[in-house]
Amino acid sequence: MTMSTWNIKTNTSDEETLAELIKEADAVVVGIGAGMSASDGFTYVGDRFKKNFPDFIEKYGFFDMLQASLFDFPTTEEYWAFQSRFVKLNYLDQPVGKSYTLLREMLEEKPYFVITTNADNAFYKADYNMDKVFYYQGEYALMQCSQFCHNDTYRDDEMMLKMVEQQEDMKVPYELIPFCPKCNAKMEINKRNAEKGMVESPHFFEQKERYETFLNEHQTGKVIYLEIGVGYTTPQFIKHPFWRFTRNNPDAKFVTMNQKAYRIPNDIKPQSITLTDDIQKTIVGANQILKEQNYVSN
Repeated sequence: MTMSTWNIKTNTSDEETLAELIKEADAVVVGIGAGMSASDGFTYVGDRFKKNFPDFIEKYGFFDMLQASLFDFPTTEEYWAFQSRFVKLNYLDQPVGKSYTLLREMLEEKPYFVITTNADNAFYKADYNMDKVFYYQGEYALMQCSQFCHNDTYRDDEMMLKMVEQQEDMKVPYELIPFCPKCNAKMEINKRNAEKGMVESPHFFEQKERYETFLNEHQTGKVIYLEIGVGYTTPQFIKHPFWRFTRNNPDAKFVTMNQKAYRIPNDIKPQSITLTDDIQKTIVGANQILKEQNYVSN
């Protein structure tokens, strides 16, 4: 089998490299982690956390919002006081992310699919074709039975906003607490947990099937496995599979966008490209380059 040759120049900026990679690729598989949302300002630490959760920080000494969202609160009223605020901030009220929109514009010129370990609303807000996005770790706006008695998920934005508006002293009124319609257990956020996992609904498996079909259809040729803002908390979901896919296709490229350096296996280093500039800056620049080349519409 003849290997395809990539015409990627060396010693170019991250913006130029990303633009050329996307332009030359036959298909793009994108894995997106928290670093991309953080680059758009949707951080889980710092002022954004302190401004919205000062009472919880004072009481429990939380360092960041994600740590706090996994905390085992002593009462259900307190659990939903925190979670409703968290959902409003990181899903219902989260604005459009610039990086997400500009990345979509570039990806639309190619066959692509996205898998994400994020659970915010970024892809909906940026108007992605949601048939091309796989939320592997759940979505903040969805609820599930805490006892996993069945596999449906539920959404009630109005109730969530009432919890935010009516909570006092870090507790929601008991009458607003949601209960499972099947077994009457308390409900919880549909977010994958290291100990329990999460309820995987029929919709989850539809996303999974579409993603796996795309992977199977693009096992050869110039495929980019583009990892953006993915850390090492759950490498088994994006990072390790991307390494394996790259290893199995000699024409593929593993491209990682991250300001932190993570180990890349020696056997795929010749196929790997590391982009370390700010994620938003790199995507904005690459998008502009492709627009100037009339590859992406203005």
